[in-house]
Amino acid sequence: MEELVRYFGTAEGRVQGVGFRMFVQQHAMELGLTGWVRNMEDGSVTMEIQGRQEKIDRLTDFIRQGNFFIRVSSLSLESRSVLPNEDRFVVRY
Repeated sequence: MEELVRYFGTAEGRVQGVGFRMFVQQHAMELGLTGWVRNMEDGSVTMEIQGRQEKIDRLTDFIRQGNFFIRVSSLSLESRSVLPNEDRFVVRY
Protein backbone atom coordinates (compact mmCIF):
# COMPACT_ATOMS: atom_id res chain seq x y z
CA MET A 1 0.00 0.00 0.00
CA GLU A 2 1.24 3.46 -0.87
CA GLU A 3 2.17 5.79 1.91
CA LEU A 4 -0.37 8.40 2.99
CA VAL A 5 0.48 12.10 2.91
CA ARG A 6 -1.39 15.12 4.27
CA TYR A 7 -1.46 18.75 3.26
CA PHE A 8 -2.90 21.97 4.65
CA GLY A 9 -4.13 24.11 1.79
CA THR A 10 -5.45 27.60 1.21
CA ALA A 11 -7.50 28.47 -1.88
CA GLU A 12 -8.15 32.06 -2.92
CA GLY A 13 -10.27 33.59 -5.67
CA ARG A 14 -14.00 33.12 -6.25
CA VAL A 15 -14.29 30.28 -3.72
CA GLN A 16 -17.10 31.33 -1.36
CA GLY A 17 -20.80 31.36 -2.19
CA VAL A 18 -20.20 29.22 -5.29
CA GLY A 19 -20.40 25.66 -3.91
CA PHE A 20 -16.64 25.34 -3.56
CA ARG A 21 -16.65 23.35 -0.30
CA MET A 22 -19.13 20.80 -1.67
CA PHE A 23 -17.12 20.65 -4.92
CA VAL A 24 -13.94 19.83 -2.97
CA GLN A 25 -15.74 17.35 -0.71
CA GLN A 26 -17.39 15.52 -3.63
CA HIS A 27 -14.13 15.12 -5.55
CA ALA A 28 -12.19 14.16 -2.41
CA MET A 29 -14.73 11.46 -1.53
CA GLU A 30 -14.73 10.11 -5.10
CA LEU A 31 -10.92 9.86 -4.89
CA GLY A 32 -11.03 8.18 -1.45
CA LEU A 33 -9.34 11.09 0.32
CA THR A 34 -9.97 12.24 3.90
CA GLY A 35 -9.75 15.63 5.59
CA TRP A 36 -11.84 18.78 5.78
CA VAL A 37 -12.62 22.08 4.06
CA ARG A 38 -13.75 25.38 5.66
CA ASN A 39 -14.57 28.98 4.66
CA MET A 40 -12.48 31.69 6.30
CA GLU A 41 -13.57 35.24 7.18
CA ASP A 42 -11.04 36.76 4.74
CA GLY A 43 -12.81 35.12 1.77
CA SER A 44 -10.34 32.27 1.37
CA VAL A 45 -11.05 28.59 1.96
CA THR A 46 -8.71 26.36 3.98
CA MET A 47 -8.53 22.59 3.91
CA GLU A 48 -6.56 19.56 5.00
CA ILE A 49 -6.35 16.71 2.51
CA GLN A 50 -5.00 13.24 3.27
CA GLY A 51 -4.43 10.24 1.05
CA ARG A 52 -2.11 8.87 -1.61
CA GLN A 53 -0.06 11.54 -3.39
CA GLU A 54 -1.42 10.68 -6.86
CA LYS A 55 -5.02 11.11 -5.62
CA ILE A 56 -4.18 14.44 -3.94
CA ASP A 57 -2.56 15.59 -7.19
CA ARG A 58 -5.80 14.75 -9.04
CA LEU A 59 -7.88 16.66 -6.47
CA THR A 60 -5.65 19.74 -6.66
CA ASP A 61 -5.98 19.61 -10.48
CA PHE A 62 -9.80 19.67 -10.08
CA ILE A 63 -9.53 22.55 -7.59
CA ARG A 64 -7.26 24.62 -9.84
CA GLN A 65 -9.51 23.94 -12.83
CA GLY A 66 -12.67 24.97 -10.95
CA ASN A 67 -15.94 25.06 -12.85
CA PHE A 68 -18.39 27.60 -14.30
CA PHE A 69 -18.81 29.26 -10.87
CA ILE A 70 -15.51 28.51 -9.12
CA ARG A 71 -12.38 30.48 -10.05
CA VAL A 72 -9.29 29.65 -8.00
CA SER A 73 -6.61 32.32 -8.34
CA SER A 74 -4.18 30.58 -5.99
CA LEU A 75 -3.85 27.30 -4.13
CA SER A 76 -1.01 26.85 -1.65
CA LEU A 77 -0.18 23.53 0.04
CA GLU A 78 1.98 22.79 3.09
CA SER A 79 2.89 19.31 4.28
CA ARG A 80 1.32 18.15 7.57
CA SER A 81 1.54 15.05 9.75
CA VAL A 82 -0.81 12.21 8.76
CA LEU A 83 -3.79 11.58 11.07
CA PRO A 84 -3.92 7.77 11.33
CA ASN A 85 -7.61 7.26 12.22
CA GLU A 86 -9.29 9.77 9.91
CA ASP A 87 -11.91 8.06 7.75
CA ARG A 88 -13.90 10.73 5.90
CA PHE A 89 -13.83 14.16 4.27
CA VAL A 90 -16.06 16.77 5.91
CA VAL A 91 -17.15 20.36 5.47
CA ARG A 92 -16.38 22.36 8.60
CA TYR A 93 -18.43 25.40 9.61
